[in-house]
Amino acid sequence: MELIARLLVNGLAVYLVSLLLSGIEVGNMLNAVIVAAVLTLLNYFIKPVLLLLTIPITIFTLGLFILVINALMVLLASAIVPDFEVRSFWWALLFSIILSIVNSFFEASRKEK
Repeated sequence: MELIARLLVNGLAVYLVSLLLSGIEVGNMLNAVIVAAVLTLLNYFIKPVLLLLTIPITIFTLGLFILVINALMVLLASAIVPDFEVRSFWWALLFSIILSIVNSFFEASRKEK
């Protein structure tokens, strides 16, 4: 049950961030939930491999390269989900940063209860 609630909250976060950014298009709330699910799966399976392969550049950039990896996950999700459009790498980077902040607020409010 918690997984479904988390997925809905992440879907809501995706939808809200897409409303804020003109370079991100999500058709409706159902598509936002699908995007959240795809991003969750990508972050679970592919992101650890990328983090492992890019340890030297991540250390050299003091961890900032992780932002690039997050943007690449968003671009990959836009290639997988048909109604999710990201216009450029920079929009993906901004989307991933804002989505992380919004999810942090949701997580903080969930933990206070």
